[in-house]
Amino acid sequence: MVDVDMIVRSLEPVVAALGLQLYDVELSGSGRARVVRVLVNREGGVDLDAIAAATEAVSPLLDAPPLDGVITGPYALEVSSPGLERPLRTPAHFTGAQGETVSVKIRADHDRPARRVRGVVGQATASGFDLTLDDGNTEHLTYADVAQARTVFEWGPQPKRAKSQRSKSPRAKSQRVNSREPVRP
Repeated sequence: MVDVDMIVRSLEPVVAALGLQLYDVELSGSGRARVVRVLVNREGGVDLDAIAAATEAVSPLLDAPPLDGVITGPYALEVSSPGLERPLRTPAHFTGAQGETVSVKIRADHDRPARRVRGVVGQATASGFDLTLDDGNTEHLTYADVAQARTVFEWGPQPKRAKSQRSKSPRAKSQRVNSREPVRP
């Protein structure tokens, strides 16, 4: 299993030096279809120049020790903004999403089947968060309960948001294939 938090810790200083925040790192696929997605952000959103700079900065780090031992084999690197419907994985992500509508896939356990719910994130702490469901009921979820979560973009007029919350800029993305695998047309 790949230690995503180690990758995040290794890339954060380099991304911060560019004036960007490392929002998260996602790994998906396997074999030649493996993708390392690095999500960066900044107040006011990111543009393609920021994405290109981040791509050039993180690419060599992923191919050098210690990360070359964490991410083995060929992969495609994607650097992008978190987007309008951004993933929520860490307590900091949920704290930043307070007041926003989210979709949450809740893990199955011995008392209940897996299910997907939608609601507004209330108070978020280090151990969990409150979710006010669309039906008006509030549920407290621990992060261990969450299999997957994502903000939901709603079309139409939205209430004004505090400046400290993320802007809803379009998703910018840059792709690069690592040097371990030749690019074939």
